[in-house]
Amino acid sequence: MRRSNSRRATKPCKALFTSIAALAVGAALLPPARAQVVAADHHLRATPENVSWGWFPIDKAPILTIASGETVRIDTISHHGSTQDEDPVTFLADFGVAPDEILDDVRTFWASRPDRPRDGRTGAHVLTGPLEIVGAEPGDMLEVQVLEVTSRVPYGFNSRNARGGPLSDDYPGTEPGDRGADIAAGGRRIVRTAEADGRIVALVADGLRVPLAPFMGIMAVAPEAPVVGQPGVTVAGIQSSRPPGPYGGNLDIKQLTAGSTLYLPVFHDGALFYTGDPHGVQGDGEVSGTALEQSNTGVFRFVLHKGVGIESPRAETPTHYIAIGIDLDLDRAMRKALLAAIEYLGAEHGVTAADAFTLASLGIDFAVAEAVNQTQVVTALIPKSLFVER
Repeated sequence: MRRSNSRRATKPCKALFTSIAALAVGAALLPPARAQVVAADHHLRATPENVSWGWFPIDKAPILTIASGETVRIDTISHHGSTQDEDPVTFLADFGVAPDEILDDVRTFWASRPDRPRDGRTGAHVLTGPLEIVGAEPGDMLEVQVLEVTSRVPYGFNSRNARGGPLSDDYPGTEPGDRGADIAAGGRRIVRTAEADGRIVALVADGLRVPLAPFMGIMAVAPEAPVVGQPGVTVAGIQSSRPPGPYGGNLDIKQLTAGSTLYLPVFHDGALFYTGDPHGVQGDGEVSGTALEQSNTGVFRFVLHKGVGIESPRAETPTHYIAIGIDLDLDRAMRKALLAAIEYLGAEHGVTAADAFTLASLGIDFAVAEAVNQTQVVTALIPKSLFVER
């Protein structure tokens, strides 16, 4: 375990958020081959001993210990190409991936699979962590500033089929006889990335390009105490990485790119932070069940707020505050996002509940961040431009 000298920052700095936003513009344009632009105090690599497969351990020894205010570069790998039974070179060759395009982290993780227990660990994701923040205790809040996210390889994967995502037979609201999409069997496809007009884009099809906006689908602290019956818990103490929850996790909020900040409640000493499920780009909803699943590296600053208890995650970008609703039922996730927005506006900006409700209807956009991860996520995007000097 690596330990750094302790220093602590307790309040966000407006000037710092401005500098982060400026870095975000440059980071979004970087192809995988270019050097990263943000230096970090530490580098956490996605080696077999530093990752977990499909779950958030609550008692794993920290692999890195830092002080509040320090920065960490964290490498991640996608589960596409690293978790299947067939070795990565053979498996990825079928999609046209050359051996020299395969990360060593992918190869070494794949070789470690037989020694990893899977009982209750029903998520697919490979997660780097945990990272310990000195002094973090239950009842605190962890601020995670996303300084940079860039892809590590020039390709990613997306899965799609006629009965995937909201088109699946067991999706809530599905009725007998509902049709699916006209998609051939096969499911998984590779999507190459390339530079075009000064940006890195995903080459979806001839004439179809999607600009990359890389982010980590999962950022989380260790869950409080997983109990059988909770979403994603089939074995006591083992929280699957599939459903998001109060600990954050598989939020799949596409706005959490470079320049954004995620706030998480702390449930265990040290907070125990994990990240993974790296995405090259994603639309709201993640409706096929996956985004552009692409191995990323990111730089994060961790700031501890003592005694600032929050019950569930919230976030912000240079332009918006983001309230978050999470529930098994999409309608209830919407309700929770609305209440979270009203409560946030009251607590942080002194807006009455009545005025906040009006503001929510007039000026706040509610979006389905993801509708495919068992528990579903609705975001309330509150424009910072609505607040004027008084």
